Amino acid sequence: MQIIRSIKKMQAAARQIAGKGQTIGLVPTMGFLHEGHLSLIRRAKKEADVVIVTIFVNPAQFAPTEDLAKYPRDEKGDIRKIEGAGGDIVFIPKAIDVYPEDFQTYVAVEKLTQTLEGASRPTHFRGVTTVVAKLFNITRPDVAVFGMKDYQQAVVLGQMTRDLGYPVKYIIAPTVREKDGLAMSSRNKYFTAAQRIEARCLYYALLTAKEMVESGVVAAGKIEREMRSAVKASSPSAQIDYIAFTDFATLRTIKRVAKGTICSLAVRVHGVRLIDNMKL
Repeated sequence: MQIIRSIKKMQAAARQIAGKGQTIGLVPTMGFLHEGHLSLIRRAKKEADVVIVTIFVNPAQFAPTEDLAKYPRDEKGDIRKIEGAGGDIVFIPKAIDVYPEDFQTYVAVEKLTQTLEGASRPTHFRGVTTVVAKLFNITRPDVAVFGMKDYQQAVVLGQMTRDLGYPVKYIIAPTVREKDGLAMSSRNKYFTAAQRIEARCLYYALLTAKEMVESGVVAAGKIEREMRSAVKASSPSAQIDYIAFTDFATLRTIKRVAKGTICSLAVRVHGVRLIDNMKL
């Protein structure tokens, strides 16, 4: 496995791979990898000859009040995990190289970023789309794999990929969960053992929604009220940022749940902001 830190060297390596007639799969990450990330790498390996995994904690997607400095990092552990999952190249650029002095150009997807995470974190998606566009330009992938756990992000990046005409097969892979249902996230490390039990409240709320829909309830407002109760029952101090019912592709708000509706929520549990979603 090869480790590359220079943008120019990564560009040269991508040209060389393409010159050999091999396909490239890309899995962008911010590091501190868990089984969810590794599942994306394995999926990319099935789709492409060479898999490039990026590790870059992207400062452009963090607001000044957010946890950029505290974001967990484990480069050596990440590299070991990537190799075990079948990655071929690890690209680890420096922030000053990705965003050099006097950097002024950003990529923005308009409508899809105005709701859900975009409403709570107004500068977030501009940073995400900009860095992924740059990674696409640097690595020239034939396939890119993202996770359903970051549902809105996956939809936004898919829109960007189509709008800018990237010749990339775009894949959204399923969320990977712990045995107790908690969605795998790098932020889970912030919890004590007791707090982690409370963090299951998001999953319990989603299960409540799914069970209600399966029993015939379709009114989003009624389902939301029960979900809020489920969150508070598991974590009394939890702060609910939003609970939303949306169309998978357009993120349009749904008032009556239909096949394919996605239920999403964001909740702060002991100060840690978690997101999760489920297809109803």
